[in-house]
Amino acid sequence: MVLIVSTAFKSVTDAISYPPKIISDPSLEGFVNLFTQRTRQSAEYLETLPPPETWYEEIVRKRQMVIAGPSRFIQRFVNSIIIGFGATFFSVFFGTIAAYAFSRFRIPLKDDLLFFVLSTRMFPPIAAAVPIFLMYRKLGLSDSHLGMIMLYTVVNLSLSVWLLKGFIDEIPREYEDAAMVDGYSRMSAFFKIILPQAATGIAATAIFCLIFAWNEYAFAILLTFREAQTLPPFIPTIIGEGGLDWPAISAATMIFLLPVVVFTIILRKHLLRGITFGAVKR
Repeated sequence: MVLIVSTAFKSVTDAISYPPKIISDPSLEGFVNLFTQRTRQSAEYLETLPPPETWYEEIVRKRQMVIAGPSRFIQRFVNSIIIGFGATFFSVFFGTIAAYAFSRFRIPLKDDLLFFVLSTRMFPPIAAAVPIFLMYRKLGLSDSHLGMIMLYTVVNLSLSVWLLKGFIDEIPREYEDAAMVDGYSRMSAFFKIILPQAATGIAATAIFCLIFAWNEYAFAILLTFREAQTLPPFIPTIIGEGGLDWPAISAATMIFLLPVVVFTIILRKHLLRGITFGAVKR
């Protein structure tokens, strides 16, 4: 992580220098290259242009280039936000409902159903890539936010159900029984008793689901092309003149990691207790 951040604030020359420079003059060239599209121009053409009006134009001019327009990074970042957090929300939402049903009700063949849910997690999702690709193309879900949210929700659902069932099993049934004796409906008892008690488990499950949906690469590169493409398949395409633009790639990676880090920090109070919840029997 330290190497990524330090490289993001280096110039292209310092990033590829040999021997490597541990300390170098800070530069925002990587961020400029990340957020803009540039074209190389001749010295004669550059002399006909007016002086650069902004600091980032000045950085680009030093490389004998001009800014042709904004890059697609922001759109890809927004796609990652929509798809990653959307899939996380629905995975946790449906997982909580299913886990509560498995935990509290007598369901025929419950153990077999739970094993089936778990077995879907054992099956590598990419093994079904071709059928999913054909199905999505037939249904018109390719390169769409809805299609990717649905796919990541289904993949994460087994993990969500199994984690949350363990947390809900640890909540005594007597809490609900006492609430329903006092006049609460089962739905009210679920929202006012079970959900607050299971908050630690929900937080931990949400983090795990987000990490998968946020970092997933194989389906993102197979099923998205332009409109719904996320950052994982986009970052490797960042190239510069004569080779990889390491400062731009590092800047993209640093920004890409920020939402997950912030989300984890926000839920950090619940994370440790959620991971260890139920580990010690009283």
